Amino acid sequence: MIDAVGVWGHGIAAALFMALALWQVWRPRGGMQRRALMAAFALTSVWAAAVALMGPGSQAASIGETARNLAWLGFMFGLLRLGTGLAMRSAIIGLYGVLVGVGCAQILVDLLVGHLVPSSPTTAAALFFAVLLLRMSFAVGALVLVHNLYTAATPDARWGIRLPMIALAAMWIYDLNLYTVAYLGQSWPIPLYEGRGIIMPLLTPLFALASRRNTRWRMRISRAVTFQSLSLMAIGFYLIAMVIVARLIELIGGDYAQLAQVTVVFGMSVAAIVFLPIGRIRAWLKVKIAKHLFQHRYDYRVEWMRFTDTIGRPEEGADPLDVRVIQAIADIMEAPAGMLLGPDGSGGLMLVAQWNWPTTDVPSVAADAAFVRLVEASGRILDFEDVRAHPDGEEAATMPEWILAEQRAWAGVPLIHYDQLVGIVLLARPRVERGLDWEDFDLLRVAGRQVASYLAEARGQEALNEVRRFDEFNRRFAFIMHDIKNLVSQLSLLTRNAERHADNPDFRADMIATLRSSTAKMNDLLARLSQHNTGRPAEPRPVALRALAEGVVASRAHQHPVRVEGSEEIVAAADPPRLEQALGHIVQNAIDVSQPGEPVWLHIERRGLEAVISVVDRGQGMSAEFVRTRLYKPFASTKPGGFGIGAFEARSLIAAMGGRLEVESREGAGTRFSIVLPVMQITARPDRFVNALEPS
Repeated sequence: MIDAVGVWGHGIAAALFMALALWQVWRPRGGMQRRALMAAFALTSVWAAAVALMGPGSQAASIGETARNLAWLGFMFGLLRLGTGLAMRSAIIGLYGVLVGVGCAQILVDLLVGHLVPSSPTTAAALFFAVLLLRMSFAVGALVLVHNLYTAATPDARWGIRLPMIALAAMWIYDLNLYTVAYLGQSWPIPLYEGRGIIMPLLTPLFALASRRNTRWRMRISRAVTFQSLSLMAIGFYLIAMVIVARLIELIGGDYAQLAQVTVVFGMSVAAIVFLPIGRIRAWLKVKIAKHLFQHRYDYRVEWMRFTDTIGRPEEGADPLDVRVIQAIADIMEAPAGMLLGPDGSGGLMLVAQWNWPTTDVPSVAADAAFVRLVEASGRILDFEDVRAHPDGEEAATMPEWILAEQRAWAGVPLIHYDQLVGIVLLARPRVERGLDWEDFDLLRVAGRQVASYLAEARGQEALNEVRRFDEFNRRFAFIMHDIKNLVSQLSLLTRNAERHADNPDFRADMIATLRSSTAKMNDLLARLSQHNTGRPAEPRPVALRALAEGVVASRAHQHPVRVEGSEEIVAAADPPRLEQALGHIVQNAIDVSQPGEPVWLHIERRGLEAVISVVDRGQGMSAEFVRTRLYKPFASTKPGGFGIGAFEARSLIAAMGGRLEVESREGAGTRFSIVLPVMQITARPDRFVNALEPS
């Protein structure tokens, strides 16, 4: 039965490989690699036909097997030469030369065995072991070359050669097992010989798919190809194990020895399949072997060039720097989307930019100060899958809930510049699901620090530009001073003329009109100057918010209807002049954007230990993008002719008093600005107040 399977299997393999060879003949492109592949297919077909017709032990089958091996060796050499050009190392060429010499020695020994009749059992045994050792040596060397050819290729080139390398590795691994069993058992394992009739037809689809993928068989070598000692070590340990098992089988003896040998070959394969997938063992082996013995997963030269080009060399019309930063890090991990969280000015983080991730509902406070401090202190790459798997850990306790709830969130890259967190890049799950390992952590950590330096430099440049624009804005006050000088000159002239024309009724009427106009202009100039007073704030003291709000409203009653509602008993800790100035900015902005007759409302309320003044208008409102990126930027305004400095200065004044400014806005529905300040509580003595946020 097994003989029939071997004959039919090799016959089918011969037909299939000949069909592949003819297919290569008809293909229009491919050059030398196509011809080398065609020769390898053809010689494999001839070998399989010789086995089917004359048996696996015939001289034609033995020489055909050697010719097949040499043909595939030539195909691999062509691939390597195409990738390395003239820079191939002599050691690699030497190894190919050694294997060619082994192949030629196999042919000579096969011819010798076919023409000589051994004179003694010792001579026959010597020839037998010579054949086996040569074939085992060729299989070992060929597997080493397959391993190094694949690991030396860049990731994009591996896609093209993966299938033929898998097929060749399977073919030579089977040969190594076959000849190892024969060597240790001192006889030809006929079932394993016939079993190649099953294996070889199964390899033809791999070669066919590979031929369809690669027309010209182009590949790039990422680094100089070097030999990995692990390959030879693993093969040596494998042979040692086989020797021990074979000796045990020999001690058992009997009719079941051959069956036991076949069982060992497949049993060791099954053991590898069973034990290697265990998560803890596989992860440990992968990290240790990859870190200390094998080439790294990434081609760092290629990755760093792409990273630098994405960030530092934007094309015309490219995305802003914040978006390019996300893309540069996401490309390393092949992540399809990402987002950038940056400082919000109060110790937490807010959403700064998104890349291909528009559907996530990120809260206005994306992360609090506790989370920022933890990330800043550790500097670790955030593995969200690990955090979800350990909900009781320290990171899970401070991790924002929306990140854990967003299943697409895969990893977080802290951007640390001089031990200060300048942002976090969140990456979506890659297209191919996988876990993060030591190499990912190392590369992301370095990329994060590089990105942090880019962002810090960009923000420093932006701050410098704002300072320059402030200087330019301040120079405008020279015109105000010029107006004051003109007013002083005008009043001086009026004073001199008054000495001569004081008794003239017309002059007196004109003088009164001039004084009224000059006074109005000077008051206006003083008001404009006071809006940009940068003196140090006074210590916060009790301020009755209702009374202060009514004072601000009274000065603008002639402009627009403004309504105030709320308790008169709410007292906050603030600097009255600066609070009045900040509230005046916000109220004036609300008046400017409101329709005539549509009142602006001021609501005064208490929230726990905080006092709140809310200014509500029904104007045109602002987009979320404008609020997030431009509202507090100096000189950015939605009002025609506006300087865009009111909201910026109001927030600065309120922050200096220990408060904060909140904003809610929707386009077409209006805006609510809320000034939040600490509450002042009345103590047992009516003339004393205590800040409710300070310990008593």
